[in-house]
Amino acid sequence: MKLALMQPYFFPYLGYFSLIRDADEFIFFDTVQYMRKGWGNRNRILHPKGGANYITVPIKKAPRQTAIRDIHVDHTADWSKDILAKLETYKKKAPHYQEVVALIRECFDKPSELLSALNIHSTVLTCEYIGLPLKSQVWGEMSVAIDEVTAPDEWGLNVTKALGFDAYTNPHGGTEFFDREKYAQEGIDLTFVKNRLTPYSQRRDSFEPGLSIIDVLMFCSPEETRVLIDDYELL
Repeated sequence: MKLALMQPYFFPYLGYFSLIRDADEFIFFDTVQYMRKGWGNRNRILHPKGGANYITVPIKKAPRQTAIRDIHVDHTADWSKDILAKLETYKKKAPHYQEVVALIRECFDKPSELLSALNIHSTVLTCEYIGLPLKSQVWGEMSVAIDEVTAPDEWGLNVTKALGFDAYTNPHGGTEFFDREKYAQEGIDLTFVKNRLTPYSQRRDSFEPGLSIIDVLMFCSPEETRVLIDDYELL
């Protein structure tokens, strides 16, 4: 049985969903430090004049060491209205615009003071829309004793051991941070997921890869999206 841990991201890209697909159980890892200028409160969509454009959830100021689960959304401005306005760039060319906007509205309709809760809720609803099975838990809500973590790659190792899994899967971007021997010594199979980011029609001359899942859903049906999610390799 294979486990995956990942921070809750805001409408993440295809590779995030490939990680969910590859794991038997997925844990939203919300107790680690929030990463500034990461994917926790923003992502990219198509820009109407070419390239990519950011959609962002504003957050309240917090100390640098604040955990993801303690980051609060700043509701001073109507940020959801701003995001939906930016998505109108898809209105005339994306075949699934209406369905996807309805999905996003549903994600935003549940008021949340916490960024992690918004991201988790959105990911769960997105998986339901796609038809992607998701068995998940939230680490901050679990009472699991694990061995002391002395290096970044030991979170996955120690949580996997504590929960009784025999395999752990991680995004390929973290390959250099992991000591495979540590996992092998504990009898845990370690793999890394890399989505091939196969181009799909964005109804423009050049393809912009690695955008938010929102972009994929605008142009691809749930069935077509699952095919793209399944297009990954294990390293």
